[in-house]
Amino acid sequence: MFDDYVEHAATATGSVVHGAGAPPIRYEGFEPSPYDQQNARENELGGSDDQRAGPTKVLAPIFDLGRVQYSLPAPLVSLVVASDVLAMGLSSNVIVLIELAHADQVVKVPIPRKPAEFSIYKLFMDPSGRHLIITSLEGENWYWFRGWKKPKQLKTFKMIIESVAWNKAALLSSSNLTSTREILIGARNGTIYEAILDAEEDFFKSYERHAITGINFDSFPSLDPKRALVVAITTSRIYQFTGALPRRSDEGGRVFATLFATYRETAPKISELPGNIRHSELHYYTPDGGQSQSLPKEIAWMTSPGIYHGSLNFQSTTDDFIDGAQLFQYPSFSVSPRHSDESPLPQFPISMALTEFHLVLLYSDRIAAVSILDESLAYEEVLPLKYGETVRALTADPVRKTYWVYTDQSLFELIVGNEDRDVWKINLQKENFDVALKYAKTAEQRDLIFSSHAHALLNAKRYFPAAQTFARCSVPFEDVVLKFLDVNERDALRSYLMLRLEQTRKSDLTQRMMLATWLVEFYLSKCDELDDLIASSSALYDVENVKIERSIFEEDVRRFLESHKDDLEPDTIYELIQSHGRTDMYLFYATLIGHSERVVEHWILDEDWVKAVDTTSRQSNLELYYQFGPVLMRNAPRETVDSWIRQSSLDPLRLVPALLQFQLAPRDPLSPNQATRYLNHVIFEQSNTSSTLHNLESSDDDGPLLRFLATAPVDPLTGKPYYDLDYALRLCSESGRVQPCVHIYSQMGLWESSVDLALEKGDLELAKLNADKPEDDPHLRKKLWLKIAKFVVQDKKDIKMAMRFLESTDLLKIEDILPFFPDFVVIDDFKDEIANALESYSAQIESLKIEMDDATRSAESMKEYITGLKNRFITVDAGEKCSVCSFAILTRQFYVFPCHHTFHADCLVGLTKEYLPAHALRRLLTLQDEIVKGKATLLDRSDGILIDNGAVIRQSGIQRTPNFAVTAQNGHRQANSIGRNLLSAGDRLRDLIMPDALVTVITSPAGWIPGIGGGQRNVLAETDTGKRLEKLRSELEDILASACPLCESVIAGLEKPFTKVESDTTWEV
Repeated sequence: MFDDYVEHAATATGSVVHGAGAPPIRYEGFEPSPYDQQNARENELGGSDDQRAGPTKVLAPIFDLGRVQYSLPAPLVSLVVASDVLAMGLSSNVIVLIELAHADQVVKVPIPRKPAEFSIYKLFMDPSGRHLIITSLEGENWYWFRGWKKPKQLKTFKMIIESVAWNKAALLSSSNLTSTREILIGARNGTIYEAILDAEEDFFKSYERHAITGINFDSFPSLDPKRALVVAITTSRIYQFTGALPRRSDEGGRVFATLFATYRETAPKISELPGNIRHSELHYYTPDGGQSQSLPKEIAWMTSPGIYHGSLNFQSTTDDFIDGAQLFQYPSFSVSPRHSDESPLPQFPISMALTEFHLVLLYSDRIAAVSILDESLAYEEVLPLKYGETVRALTADPVRKTYWVYTDQSLFELIVGNEDRDVWKINLQKENFDVALKYAKTAEQRDLIFSSHAHALLNAKRYFPAAQTFARCSVPFEDVVLKFLDVNERDALRSYLMLRLEQTRKSDLTQRMMLATWLVEFYLSKCDELDDLIASSSALYDVENVKIERSIFEEDVRRFLESHKDDLEPDTIYELIQSHGRTDMYLFYATLIGHSERVVEHWILDEDWVKAVDTTSRQSNLELYYQFGPVLMRNAPRETVDSWIRQSSLDPLRLVPALLQFQLAPRDPLSPNQATRYLNHVIFEQSNTSSTLHNLESSDDDGPLLRFLATAPVDPLTGKPYYDLDYALRLCSESGRVQPCVHIYSQMGLWESSVDLALEKGDLELAKLNADKPEDDPHLRKKLWLKIAKFVVQDKKDIKMAMRFLESTDLLKIEDILPFFPDFVVIDDFKDEIANALESYSAQIESLKIEMDDATRSAESMKEYITGLKNRFITVDAGEKCSVCSFAILTRQFYVFPCHHTFHADCLVGLTKEYLPAHALRRLLTLQDEIVKGKATLLDRSDGILIDNGAVIRQSGIQRTPNFAVTAQNGHRQANSIGRNLLSAGDRLRDLIMPDALVTVITSPAGWIPGIGGGQRNVLAETDTGKRLEKLRSELEDILASACPLCESVIAGLEKPFTKVESDTTWEV
């Protein structure tokens, strides 16, 4: 805003270029502080903090006055700024309006009055910059609204206006509001007016009058919307009016009448500062001036004794809303260049402005700023005035926080920047550490504040807050530690160490380890102190409270170990804990960091076997199971096995030493064998097939051992159990375990040995049980039962028992055991059994006869059925065609199938050979060879014999059967070739079959030869060779005509490809 038109004056007095600053702060461990001791801090406070800005950097001043490059067409009388709208009243009765956002657009609004008739006195602009009131020394007032080309005269209102209290909440809440709503106007004649100006209605009203010279009001929007505070001033008094408003200000009409009516009989809050000042001003500072609902924070009143300043407390329960009021004396200055030694310096300022931390004072020759915090002169600059130039006033934009100085000839902008630069230092000197920290901007400033605060807390014996504050600054670690040790505050030191540990970086391993280890020592020492207090049982304190404190503290120790276990060195911590005798902490820390081995060793040394097993079960390191398995198995076998069973990831083979030691050690015979229980779990539930584990299975009783031997899993490849049968047999034999030995013999297939051993021990039932086991060998079973029978008859010598024995098996009869009876046995003892046996034999004979008769009848029925099949026929049409060649079927010998497919004989042979399996093809080739050879032999025998009406004629074979002989010889040679190459032909079997030769064979009778009559044919057919050929031809027909080849090919062709891959290339892509 206006920057292009501002020419800044020289650097303000007091701005100094400082030297090098303090070294940078680093929080890496226990490094020394960049500041020495308290003396260095005091020197730092005594000097300027600007020294930390660097050796070459010049800090920008807080206040900077610059001349605005704008030529005034006439002397400037009054100036106001609000919401970036600047209004200047010139002596020529022209109002110049400039919107600072568009400084190149200047609007001039003339007042239609001559300078001799109308002299502008003051301008009053509302916070929104839309409403402007112009008052004159003649008491004539004008009103201008944004957008108007000329102002309007307020004809009914004749007075010289000294101050106006705008309705800020209403004006800033809406941008389209044309009314000012309720405002308060203070006149020179000591009258106060309530008025409303409306740009559309030209409405102007006035009501109550109260003596006042400056005025402002605010409502309480966030607290009580119907309550308002009105502050009015004169040159010597300040009044505070507060009360409820009858309605909202946006409803129009009278608003403040009720508020002022309450003070007709009671006086408001009045503060008086008498003096002889001619001009007084009232200023507010509102942090969020652009917000309609914001409330002012500070108030300043320019009086004769000085500047009356305080903060506004809208929550006050009294009638005084100004807190912390104090009077600032006007500063004294050196002689101004414009004043001669005889001319006095200005006593009172012409005008003033209020910022957040300063009071800006405007004098006739200079401008100055006084710090609100420490009343020091923060800024002073002589105004660069021209000869004869008169300073008018200082005005401020309450919304944009801009400040302007104007004279009758010039306009200046006072730029306020970095105003809170020294706030932290001033509050630090006052020991307002929280406020100082709020305004600190650099790490060095915050570090200095924390350091000073920590020393102050330490001096005040507030050790825990001091420890927390020391941890946030860079005071040397060793200095802080010594300070707390000197006052014997180990608890506060522990708090400090904890905070420093949290602030130390993860990469600083050594520092973190030292801090954490030292804290562990502090914690353990504190626990010892509490234990001593409890043990002493003194009446000076409550033992129960100490016990509660100890439990809480021990829980803190555990939480510390949990959160900082990575910062501790285990061996060192173990030594510390053991030196303090804290067994519970030792076990907790070992469990925390996963050193379960130490915990288990501790419980084993204490012979607390259950806790040792429980600790082993709760951790995941399987090595501890193997390491402590033997000792735990000896002392707590049941609990140990339970833990083993729960941990399914264990390798049972690595537990064998513990199992062996347990089995070899003496134990209570009445207690169950825990080793056997674990082995059963591993073998049957985990399906472990290790022969080592199976061989370890044992029991003191035969019952469990027999159950294991009977139910033990077997190898599916060998069918034998996984345990070593020989080893098991040796162990059982050495311990005299008969029944297990018998079972093992049976597992080994030594049935006779198992039965003999059972009989040797007199266990008849066990012998019977094993005698029935070889189910696939009836002869062996009978032999075993005979052994048992012999034992019963000869050793028991009990005839009735022997008879009952026969009832237990179907393999033996009475005659089988008779040879075992002695010669002197009387038959009367078992004559009933013999009679029953004879009756049984008779019944079996009758049953066999019946079965034989049934078989005979079945054979007769089958013969009749076969005979009937020979007479079966199918009707064939004369035009029927072959299913292969599609020629007439009756042209040559043919075959008809039940499915009504018809084939010529040669077509049938060619089609059938494509679908016959390999074994049928080989048989077909064999039959073909034998039939051809038989035909040749029969032909040789009949050479030269012709029978024609009983006459025998001899001719050469070639002349009688030229065609058949050649065919037969060729077939004979081919058959011989086939016979020689049959085994090596392989896949060429089908190529070796000759359909023409086979057709010739199967279409002619066995004894028929071309050119020979029927009598000779019958003679040849009745020979042995002819009968044999007829049998071979019949078998050949059975192979070829056993099924329809077309129907059969549907099934046989499913596994064949559509094309021959080796020859067909039409499918290639």
